Amino acid sequence: MNLPRGTLVRSRVVGDPAAALSTALDRELTGYAVFEPQDALLLDADSEGVVTFDDGVPVCAYHTGTGRGGANALADLAVPGPYSVELRELPADDREAVRGESDLRVAPGTAADRLAGDPDLAERTRAAAPSERGRRDETGGESMDAVEAFLDDDEKIDAIRNRAREEARTRAEQWGLDSELE
Repeated sequence: MNLPRGTLVRSRVVGDPAAALSTALDRELTGYAVFEPQDALLLDADSEGVVTFDDGVPVCAYHTGTGRGGANALADLAVPGPYSVELRELPADDREAVRGESDLRVAPGTAADRLAGDPDLAERTRAAAPSERGRRDETGGESMDAVEAFLDDDEKIDAIRNRAREEARTRAEQWGLDSELE
């Protein structure tokens, strides 16, 4: 991920990445945050994570240690704190730099959910996202709406449970374990 240096607007050591994500959202930051977790701080490891923001809403994520992007980068970065965090602002003419490549993109609330484990911040972030990104993931599908709709469909869930029970019974019979089910 190639980003211009940007202007440093905040540099702190935080115990929880939610603090930095919340600050970026409150400041409506267009730029990026560099998260350096404690293992990098203490062991001189190369494991920084970069999250870009457009008006405070996360757009992309990249992990320098693993080379992975998107939600995978956030999973790689989700380790116990503390974190050294730098927030850097980019001028308006560099706004395109924060949008990154499609394989680095994250849905608006993903950083708050996966990195910070903060559902309230995730919801606030989704609410602040532009309507074309607000409830949709970067592939164009519904981020949580589809999952919620599926979980609300009792008939589909019952059908899956029944199918799983039948498959378990069939396999138990094949393996001679059918007496164990009773």
